[in-house]
Amino acid sequence: MGHSTTEAWRRMAALVLAAGQGTRMKSGRAKVLHEICGRPMLAYTQRLAESLQAQRLIIVVGRGSQEVERLCQGSATFVLQEEQKGTGHAVMMAENELRDFDGDVLILYGDTPLLRLETLQRMRALKSTSGADLVMLTASGDIPGRVVRDSGGSVERIVEAQDASDDELAIEERNTGVYLVSSELLWAGLAAIDSDNRQGEFYVTDVVGYAVREGYRVEALWLQDAEECLGINTRRELAIAGRIMQRRINENHMEQGVTLIDPESTYIDAEVEIGCDSVIEPGCCITGKTVIGADVHVKANCYIEESRLDDGVVFGPFSHLRPNCHLMAGVKIGNFVELKNSTMGPGSKSAHLTYIGDASVGAEVNFGCGSVVVNYDGYQKHRAIVGDRAFIGCNVNLISPVEIQPHAFLAAGSTITHDVPEDALAIARARQRNLEGWVARKEGRAPPRPAKAEGEGPSPRDGDVPSRPKPARKRSSKNVAAGKSAKAKIGRKRAAKKAAKKAAKKVAKKAARRAAKKSARTGKKKSARRRAPQR
Repeated sequence: MGHSTTEAWRRMAALVLAAGQGTRMKSGRAKVLHEICGRPMLAYTQRLAESLQAQRLIIVVGRGSQEVERLCQGSATFVLQEEQKGTGHAVMMAENELRDFDGDVLILYGDTPLLRLETLQRMRALKSTSGADLVMLTASGDIPGRVVRDSGGSVERIVEAQDASDDELAIEERNTGVYLVSSELLWAGLAAIDSDNRQGEFYVTDVVGYAVREGYRVEALWLQDAEECLGINTRRELAIAGRIMQRRINENHMEQGVTLIDPESTYIDAEVEIGCDSVIEPGCCITGKTVIGADVHVKANCYIEESRLDDGVVFGPFSHLRPNCHLMAGVKIGNFVELKNSTMGPGSKSAHLTYIGDASVGAEVNFGCGSVVVNYDGYQKHRAIVGDRAFIGCNVNLISPVEIQPHAFLAAGSTITHDVPEDALAIARARQRNLEGWVARKEGRAPPRPAKAEGEGPSPRDGDVPSRPKPARKRSSKNVAAGKSAKAKIGRKRAAKKAAKKAAKKVAKKAARRAAKKSARTGKKKSARRRAPQR
């Protein structure tokens, strides 16, 4: 049989099979959407195809197809496998999309996210140098398909475990299911296979046997690291793949100049970027598309979500960056600080025990211990603005929306509800009162206060807050005028009320007199009728 041309080997289409039901995952989501290190497992396979610069990307979908299509929207063509009848049947679903494609077809799987780019590049190189029509990836391990070779050591066929004899079950070389095959051979082989097996399904593995029988050249590339071809079908396998991927991610960061004090206890998502000379201490979890600059120090047991830390930031320990935060160069965040959807300008700091939510903070701002940006009113979130070099004292509450202008100073213990102008000192707290001896009297360690002498008024009970005499203060002429006006107004109201009451009494008296006169007239008439003689 003729082989594909060298020019055809350079062109490649990637075909990803992602229609499996995933029943053993016990999930309402499509299996390929379950995440490994913050990225759906299908996305790993998709990125491999993009890195190989495949001319076409076809994804065969089944259950949860709409969710899968949203994930890969704009970068792939989707075909639906409504009824799952095996891997061969899944590949057949893509035939209409690839019939006009003359080149190699790389068959991958949406639930095999650990394959490395280097492995697939080796497959392409082997196909090119050997002139093979089909290159298959093989490995050892718990993989069902056995690779059967002839007496000369050439690949003869693949047999699935359920269809294998005892001798075939003992074969160590297993088929991973990853193939790089010329399009001419693929469609011819699929047309020739049938479902005459125990499962009643069409196996893409049967294309290998067809190729051997028809004289095509078949090569197998042995994969030393068998964990690359781990297929995920259960939650346990998902966790195993997660550990493997996390080890790879951490090793890659360390190779790029990042110090991980304890890689085994450090979790970093696949999308995270970290600059050189940064240090990550044990127990940290960094997720999403977080970007960390150079010379950043993330101390122990911190949680960082989808945020940005510029060069020279110090963060933690025991602190939390919720999504959409930006810590600019030189920011220092201490222990037990939480930020959410906030920006901290260069050189700003919060040493401990602070919550900063929905705030735009300028440069060189200091947040004291226990300060809180109160961003939620029970119905909606509001934003606070803090200008450069403002000082936020201990236990200050900023009730958003509020603006603190540059160089403002907020006194400790204040609850700020109004804007504070530049260079102003804002104080918003109640006056302190000391009731001397109150505790001793309450606990019976001291006699109660003596009653006041006659004419001094009643003595306050223990626990009562005595009235505080108001200090005399000088009143401005403006205030005096305002007071007089208020008193005059009150006087007018009282006079009007008194007049109205007097008029009402007068009306009532007149009504009473009329009623009395009427009653008297009625009584006289009745008396006269009684005295009149009877005729």
